Amino acid sequence: MKHSPAAVTDPPALTAATKKAYWRLVPLTMLMFVVNYIDRVNIGFAKDALESDSGIGAAAYGLGAGLFFITYAVFEIPSNILLERFGAKFWLTRIMISWGMVSALMMFAHNETVFYALRMALGVAEAGFFAGVIFYFTQWFPNATRGRANAALFSASALAAVIAGPLSGALLSMDDTLGLHGWQWMFLIEGLAAVVIGLVVWTRLVSHPSDAPWLSDEEKTA
Repeated sequence: MKHSPAAVTDPPALTAATKKAYWRLVPLTMLMFVVNYIDRVNIGFAKDALESDSGIGAAAYGLGAGLFFITYAVFEIPSNILLERFGAKFWLTRIMISWGMVSALMMFAHNETVFYALRMALGVAEAGFFAGVIFYFTQWFPNATRGRANAALFSASALAAVIAGPLSGALLSMDDTLGLHGWQWMFLIEGLAAVVIGLVVWTRLVSHPSDAPWLSDEEKTA
């Protein structure tokens, strides 16, 4: 009589370690992705207001949107090389804070030249974020758990899409508050939110299992 092979199960220490890592790291990276998505798409909500207040027409708007993706693509690989060198904690924090600062500076996009420069700078600042998080997960999770972590990260885009419209719309309605246009408030507040969350990331993210104070020695080894 042939016996079916016994199901392969992970060692208890590995199961405990990945469970702890999942609940400490994945919700945080999901929050990072939500903020990233909002800062990525908010330019679309400001299009009409920018044209009205800054004279940035459809052609200039389209060029500015394209310039972002050019610099993002050019600096994607160098950014991920630096993530490996400096560690995810430092580099992902750097990405969030720098893109938040540039996004907030979009409030000064009073002409096409400034608009182009800031869009290019935003691509440089943000480059490597998504690929960096995916690579980060490979340093923490075995295949089965990593698939679940990736799926959770992707689902954050749906949550962000629900939030982005109402939030940006509410901020755009702050026109003439303290002498600023609504689109200026939108870029300022949503950009500074990334900076604040970047500071939280610095206190909560851990680059490698060996650095995690919430794992036992056995769990780190597993």
